[in-house]
Amino acid sequence: MHVLFLEPAFPQNQQEFVRALHKVGARVTALGEAPLHSLPGEIRACLYGYEQVPSVVNEPALFQAVRRVQEREWVDRLEATVEAHIMAAAHVREACSIPGTSTRTAFLCRDKPAMKEALREAGISCAQSTGANSEQDVWEFAENAGFPLILKPRDAAGAAGTYRADNPEELKQVIAETGVAQGMPTAVEEFIEGHEGFYDTLTIQGEVVHDFACHYFPGVLEAMRNRWISPQIICTNRLQEDSYQEVKEMGRKVIDILGIETSATHMEWFFGPKGLKFSEIGCRPPGVGAWDLYCAANEMDLYEEWAKAIVHGATEVRPSRKYSSGMIALRPDQDGRIMAYEGLEEIMSRYREEIIDYHFPPEGQGTQEVEGGYMANAWMRLRHPDYDRLREIMDQIGETVQVRAG
Repeated sequence: MHVLFLEPAFPQNQQEFVRALHKVGARVTALGEAPLHSLPGEIRACLYGYEQVPSVVNEPALFQAVRRVQEREWVDRLEATVEAHIMAAAHVREACSIPGTSTRTAFLCRDKPAMKEALREAGISCAQSTGANSEQDVWEFAENAGFPLILKPRDAAGAAGTYRADNPEELKQVIAETGVAQGMPTAVEEFIEGHEGFYDTLTIQGEVVHDFACHYFPGVLEAMRNRWISPQIICTNRLQEDSYQEVKEMGRKVIDILGIETSATHMEWFFGPKGLKFSEIGCRPPGVGAWDLYCAANEMDLYEEWAKAIVHGATEVRPSRKYSSGMIALRPDQDGRIMAYEGLEEIMSRYREEIIDYHFPPEGQGTQEVEGGYMANAWMRLRHPDYDRLREIMDQIGETVQVRAG
């Protein structure tokens, strides 16, 4: 099978998808923004061909690159695994008559108001929401839905560009921040109180063949707005318990309603006083290295399983569910440059058996903004057979390790 793959170099885990496709026997032609010679040698060795484009979201340039490949030989698939690339890939895929995620599915997985409207019509419980193109649209929604409200770009991923307004005064400020008053397309949603998590799958022809569930501690918006928090993401190994059945059923229904076929998926959800609520879904893998957590927790290569789904239409390995796994972000106490790490030696000694990997920027390196995400600064990833014990360990790490900056 000949597979075209968008952007093999950045972010770094894109290289894992190329490696996996090559390993399962695909001929991989990559389309990327960097010159071929700048790619790591091990990735160049996995490539059958390469087409450089000025931007992988420049649809005319991407279309021309795909056509150049098709003029040389047959193309079976065109794959993209980064949220920002999904829509461009779908448009070009359809224009070039290549099987894969449709433009309808890609649109519904990118445009948050359209996504929720389609799912509400099909009976999926979602927060109240609308698409706003003006300040008036926002105020009309606020009058009907009340506060708190969430505003974010219609095609946002995670907490990027997301704001919460608890009252009219805060909403005025948020409207100015988002640019909706200048016509910036914006999603406006009812804020849902409750615990936040995500349910991820690998599907083949719409059927779930692998699934995983994770929990945020605390919720994403709170984690990305408070420096003092060392936020955690924990993958459970208790997915077969009855308490996850409702989430799994909702995820499968959403996949069917949106027409997701052979793809990775990433679905965010809330559970609180109003019950289980769908938040959003992407027809692509999750970010923040979550697949690495799944691999470590389940003693499997999920990237290879994805490649088998694409190339062979089947998978072989089953997840062991032996471990829970998690990551904890460790923020510097202020912006500036890393000065020292306190408590790190103690943690590395105490939990060496549980540690999967870690990243601690060297002393003297500049810090990144807290809003940069879970992996913007220091972080650790761990696993343990008991979910509750893993949570305790990660709490201890957050209390013990201090990142000093100045």
